[in-house]
Amino acid sequence: MNAMTQTPFSPAGMWPVLYAYFDAHNRLDRDTMRRQVDATITAGASGIVILGLATEVNRLSLEEQHCLIDWAATDIASRVPLAVTVTGDTVDAQVALADYADRRGATGLVLQPPSMRDRPESFYFDFFAAVMQRTQLPAGIQNAPEYLGVGLSAQSIIELTAQCPRFRWLKGEGPTVTIRATIERLRALGHPLPVFNGRGGQELVDNLRAGCAGLIVAPDTFDWQAAIYRAWAEGDLARAESVYAQLLPAIVFVMQSLDTLTCYGKRLAAWRMGWDVLHDRGVAPTPFGLECARRFAANLGAFADRRQAL
Repeated sequence: MNAMTQTPFSPAGMWPVLYAYFDAHNRLDRDTMRRQVDATITAGASGIVILGLATEVNRLSLEEQHCLIDWAATDIASRVPLAVTVTGDTVDAQVALADYADRRGATGLVLQPPSMRDRPESFYFDFFAAVMQRTQLPAGIQNAPEYLGVGLSAQSIIELTAQCPRFRWLKGEGPTVTIRATIERLRALGHPLPVFNGRGGQELVDNLRAGCAGLIVAPDTFDWQAAIYRAWAEGDLARAESVYAQLLPAIVFVMQSLDTLTCYGKRLAAWRMGWDVLHDRGVAPTPFGLECARRFAANLGAFADRRQAL
């Protein structure tokens, strides 16, 4: 049983994946992590994800991962659900991290495949199933072959749904046409699993047309994306399309690679929320890159609740 009262798990809407910010001494920055939570909730987050690719989980020690889970659970204070991305190369390692998240107040999990990239699909299927069978929280899987190098077919996803009652959602990372085909396949076989896309919000409106339950994206343009989602939900398609068209150049800029996202996307979010990046564990920015990022940040404006403004 969790140490905190859980917010009911509802996999739909717009969920930001928090960036990891570091202070000048390369330590996790407590204040900016708190401010990031508050800003995204104010802007309309349906839930928050921690330890995803945008959180640079591959650059964090296990102790730091635990720290970010603790901070996020404390700062969210049950205002919205908290989903923790779970990594690890063994079932035991993923179960241990999932159990830690459960005890600290997480309401859901997003399982990533282990780092081995040369195994048959059945290996990853069995891995996910073993983790879900030993954990207590509702779980999804990050099915992102373009970014992670491996993924499950629609048929394997359906079989995993039938085998594991805790399997409750799917986070894809792919073109809208691919996501749509997966959604159609799931529906045709009687498994309408909530499906999310990511990719920084690329094809945002078409993802919603395709039947996605929402998107899981980094915070740099999250306030605008939450506003687009609300316009779509209220039937104002023209406004959703118009704002998306204005937002797309900034999305394209930060989504050239994961390094670009965690270097420049992180700065866009920080500047717009009112602070600067003090240390990079990944690639360092270039003068021209900073010039571009500053221009996009100025065009986007200060981070705010944009939903009522549309």
